[in-house]
Formats: sequence, C-alpha cells, structure tokens
Amino acid sequence: MPRNSCEEAFWCGMPARGYNRIRRFCGLACLWAASLGLLAGTGRAASPRAYQLSGDFWGTHDPSVAKEGKTWYVFATGKAPGGGQFAIRCSQDLTHWRLCGQVFDSIPQWIAKTSPGTRQLWAPDISRYKGEYRLYYAYSLFGKNTSGIALATNRTLDPNSPDYKWVDKGLVLRSVASDDYNAIDPNFSVDKQGRSWLAFGSFWSGIKLRRLNNEGKLSTEDTKLYSLATREKPADAAPAGPGAPARWEAIEAPFIARHGRYYYLFVSWDMCCRGNRSTYRTMVGRSSAITGPYVDETGKPMMQGGGTQLLQGNKAWVGPGGESVFTGSRRNIIVFHAYDARTGKPALQVSTLDWSGGWPHAALGTEHGPAPSR
Repeated sequence: MPRNSCEEAFWCGMPARGYNRIRRFCGLACLWAASLGLLAGTGRAASPRAYQLSGDFWGTHDPSVAKEGKTWYVFATGKAPGGGQFAIRCSQDLTHWRLCGQVFDSIPQWIAKTSPGTRQLWAPDISRYKGEYRLYYAYSLFGKNTSGIALATNRTLDPNSPDYKWVDKGLVLRSVASDDYNAIDPNFSVDKQGRSWLAFGSFWSGIKLRRLNNEGKLSTEDTKLYSLATREKPADAAPAGPGAPARWEAIEAPFIARHGRYYYLFVSWDMCCRGNRSTYRTMVGRSSAITGPYVDETGKPMMQGGGTQLLQGNKAWVGPGGESVFTGSRRNIIVFHAYDARTGKPALQVSTLDWSGGWPHAALGTEHGPAPSR
C-alpha cells in the first residue's frame, strides 16, 4: 500500500530500516503542517493549475488521455486532418502538443452498414488493461439514440513501434429507438476487486453502467443495466422536439475515477457543440461502490439531479466538458474541451487536479490560447 501524502512529504530519503521511526515523526509533522494548511487535503493550499497550451491543441473535442513512456497521448472525437477518424495528439510536457496520427483511416465497414448516416466517430476512451490499450468509441446520429459502442485495441501507442497496429474488435453494445438510454460516450473503469466496467450515456434517462468480461465485451455473469445519474426535471421544462430528447435531460460524457476510498463520477451537463454559445459544465459526485449511489457534496443523489460543479465557463473560455481524468502516483490531471469565447473554436484544455477536502478541484484557463498554427 502506498504511503500517504504526509509520509511522502516527509520521507526525506531516509533508509528503510528507520521507517517506523519516520511514521511516528510523520504523525507529528502532519499535525504541525495541518495547522498551516500546507498539505493537500487539509485546505486549498494546493490550488489546481490550468496549463497554457501551444501547438496543435485546437479543434479538440471529447479528449481522452493516456501516457506511455515519456509521451502523453490525447485522442479526440471526429475526423483527423488527413481524413481519418480519431486524431491523436502527442506531448512530452502536457503543454506543447503536436498531431501524431489517427486511429482509423476510415469508418469501419460494419459501422457504415449498421449506421449509414454516420460521418464521424465519437468520444474515444483510451485505457491500458491486461497488457493492451483499449479504445472504446461510439457511433451515432446527432440527437438520436440509435447508437453503438465499439472497441479497438493496440499493443502500444508509439506509432514508431513495430507492434503499433489498431485492431477493431467490433460492437460492444447498442441502443435502439425504443430504449430510454443512449449508447454513446463510453468510459472503461476497473473496480477495487479487479472487475471491469463500462459507463456510458447521453440525455434520455442519463448515465448507465454495464459489467464487462476479460475480453472487453459485455459480461454474461452480470447482465444488469445500472443507472448512475440523471437530470432533475424542472417545473417549467420545455417539451422535447420531434424525434429528439428534451434539453433538460442534458447529462453525458461520464468518467469514473477512483481516488482514496471513493469512486468519483464526472459528467457534463447542459449543451455542447454550440461554439461560444455552448453551456457545457462539468459536474461530479462520489460513491463508495462503483455501481453507486453517487452523491454530491450536499448529499443529493446524482440519480435525483445532484452534482457538484467542477468547471464552468469564464470570459476567455466557455462550455468546459467532455472530460477525461488521469490519476497517477505523481500526477493527477483532467483534460477536457472548451470554446474560445471570442471565436467559438474548440480547443483542448489541461488542468491539474487537487483532491483537498475529499473532492476534486480543477481550473479553467483565463487567457485565450495562441492562434492555430494551421
């Protein structure tokens, strides 16, 4: 089990044989540090920081982040500049980004047959599990729930490696018009028992969860469709348009991250993809079980419209959402997209995550990014 933040703060390179003595010292030191508010978790001293990005960070929607070796990789919704699907951006420092490839040269043929109106693929979710990288992704038509989630795998993210090859494993699950949910915005997660899960959902009845098997497809042992979060219907709710969900149902882009003894469910509320008129904002709740119930800081269940606000727009950037979280032993970050408040152009955003008080805190930049280089 890793040392807690106090022990790491005061480890000071001392030999292992003095560990018990160090622990006693740390206990006293923590009390002293807490009174000054120096440690994360005892106050807001460790404020989150928004990175000022450069390079090829424009045009990014629904980013998902991973790290292999010294390189950070971000996968994003839609067509790549060369015409393929799911542009990949690379960085060595989380600040300067460059385009470094794409997942598919074209939409897989089976999707073209299943959903002939689909012109671009959505919401990639990258993770490493059982010695391979798994990329869950979605296909759909805008405003419809005739959707599906599929899986592609690769042994490495390094395009220069001889092992680099994306293999499409096909459909994982789908939704049809008669369903009360939408099978898009997938997110893969693993619970404390080592079981794997897929969260997903957009509008309709909200965020759902299904158990997976070792191959990354739906489990036949646990076939339950779990409900995690939904919006609360306002008294003056406008009716849904023809063949579309109601706007008050706007919740999507789930991401489950484990931190300490809780699972944290990040979601995006309100309206995406409207340039500088976008009202997206990022919300969060937590639960002691991956299947819920998730509640916000006030204790309100997310299944009753609860959610603690993590990110909202400002004068420089609007509509922050479509989030992905990376939690490592030394670095916790959140990536998401937002829109330039002047031009409405979407761009990648990166912030550190501060977990003080048992809840995540993130930052949205207050400066406009440099103009696109291409």
